Amino acid sequence: MSNKKAVLAFSGGLDTSVCVKYLQNNHKLEVITATVDCGQKDDFEEIRKRSKILGAIKHFNIDAKKEFVENYVGRSIRANGLYQGKYPLATALARPLIAEKIMEVAAQENAIAVAHGCTGKGNDQVRFDIAMSSIDPTIKIIAPIREMNLTRDFEIKYAKKNNVPLSEEIKRYSTDTNIWGRAIEAGKLEDPWIEPPEEIFSLVKNRKIPAEYLEIEFDRGVPVAVDNRKMSLMNMITYLNTKAGSHGIGVIDHIEDRVVGIKTREIYEAPAALTILAAHKDLEQLVLTKHELRFKQIVDDQWSWLIYSGFWFDPLREDLDKFIEATQIRVTGKVRMKLQNGSAKVVGRKSKNSLYRQSLATYASDSIFDQNLAKGFIELWGMETVIANKLSKVLPVKGKGVNRNEKRV
Repeated sequence: MSNKKAVLAFSGGLDTSVCVKYLQNNHKLEVITATVDCGQKDDFEEIRKRSKILGAIKHFNIDAKKEFVENYVGRSIRANGLYQGKYPLATALARPLIAEKIMEVAAQENAIAVAHGCTGKGNDQVRFDIAMSSIDPTIKIIAPIREMNLTRDFEIKYAKKNNVPLSEEIKRYSTDTNIWGRAIEAGKLEDPWIEPPEEIFSLVKNRKIPAEYLEIEFDRGVPVAVDNRKMSLMNMITYLNTKAGSHGIGVIDHIEDRVVGIKTREIYEAPAALTILAAHKDLEQLVLTKHELRFKQIVDDQWSWLIYSGFWFDPLREDLDKFIEATQIRVTGKVRMKLQNGSAKVVGRKSKNSLYRQSLATYASDSIFDQNLAKGFIELWGMETVIANKLSKVLPVKGKGVNRNEKRV
């Protein structure tokens, strides 16, 4: 084996374990593994041992939780980050950060290549490749699973042939976890008709417990306190994953359009993400004008699509961030939620920047809204529609001749 080195983004799972052997055997490279901690609560010492067993010459464990939460999750909250209105982008948000850390190790170790364990059918290959190339367009990127065109069953055969140890969980499901959410796929879950078994969930528990209330306080679009206790965003996410998850909140089961052009059945659990995003969007509804809300919905959708599709480093994402940040100046206040039987329902909200005025909205006799103004407003508001319909009644029907004596306007 040469002294040329490659840095592999290593989780210790089936895909990346197979990659170590492939890089050694097929590319004759010395392998350096690096695990980036985005809050997945893995046994990092066990991952280090696994790397050593597989023959890696060095292993790095990089704690990036704080950076992930503050610089990635925080932005996603302000952007109401949900791909196709469902997926809170947990894995998608972590990939550009992981790529950045892998590239830092590669530069430090004078590696000639970087590698990842993504398949050729998924989104992560797109996210890693674009991010790594954006940081250094000259770097060689190796994707062993994609290069060998391996399916999961053949990966397991390859692993056994090369003495890669396997766990029972690896054989059944493929999972990806960080502090913002968890993805579960493969096995019986690939049949979109089959209900996901309870055993696959670790954050969400369908416990029949009494309803609970919680209050989330936001400052300029970022949650800063829960239940009147100030806490870091990282601690809040951990707290809400437990509290909301215990009420069965946080499961997403939907058909998703992948970047590579296929539809797939995806299952996620993200109790804190869904709870925070629901509260944030409700508070925005209270403090932003309808014009801001309408345009921000377009921006939020585009922002989410960019992140999902691997374009974290695209200039457009930074441009959109500037608009989003400007809208968040007034997104300060509290949202009260009721947690019960899988539902996180907003039941109250308040803000010093509220555009809601009870004196205008009330139907009581003390309303200051002058209803007489509505008549003239309606005439102006619907004028073009009324004229268009009037015109359509006197124009000839398609396919019939023109009546010369027909009255025109």
